[in-house]
Amino acid sequence: MTERKASFAPITDERTRVLILGSLPGEASLAAARYYANPRNQFWRLVGAVIGQDLEGAAYETRLATLLDHGIGLWDSIGTAIRQGSLDTAIRNVEANPLAHLVAALPALQAVAFNGAKSASIGAPQLAGEARLTLLRLPSSSPAHAALSFEAKHAQWIALRKFLG
Repeated sequence: MTERKASFAPITDERTRVLILGSLPGEASLAAARYYANPRNQFWRLVGAVIGQDLEGAAYETRLATLLDHGIGLWDSIGTAIRQGSLDTAIRNVEANPLAHLVAALPALQAVAFNGAKSASIGAPQLAGEARLTLLRLPSSSPAHAALSFEAKHAQWIALRKFLG
C-alpha cells in the first residue's frame, strides 16, 4: 500500500496579500522538504516573473523571504493524501488543509491563487463563501502540465500583480 503524503507548513505572515495553493508536494519536494523542488517545475520562474525577480538562482530561504517581502504566501489545498508518484491524477483519499482557518488569520489577504486544477477542485469549495477574496485558478506550474508553454502560463499568472501593490 502507498503511504500517506503530507503537505508542508504554510509560508505566510501578516503581510500576505496573495496565497498560492498547490495541491500536494511531489516526490522531489517531499524528499528535499522544500516547496517546488523539482527543477522542471516552472513555479519559481513564473512567480519570479510576476514580481520581477529571478528566484530560480536564489537559495531556497531567500526565495521564501522574497515571496513574503512581496506579500505572497504558499501552502497546499491538500493536507494529506495517498499518492504513488507525483501526479495529481494519482491522488486518492484526500484530507484537505483547513484553508478557511488560515485565511481568517491573514488580515491583508486579497486573493487566493490555485496552482492547477486539482488544487482548485479541493480548495475553491472551501473558500467560496469568502466574499473579501478573489479566487484565481491558474494553470499548473508542474512539468506534467506541458500542454501550455511558459509564455501562455505566464500570461495568466501575471494577474497576481494587481493584488501585490
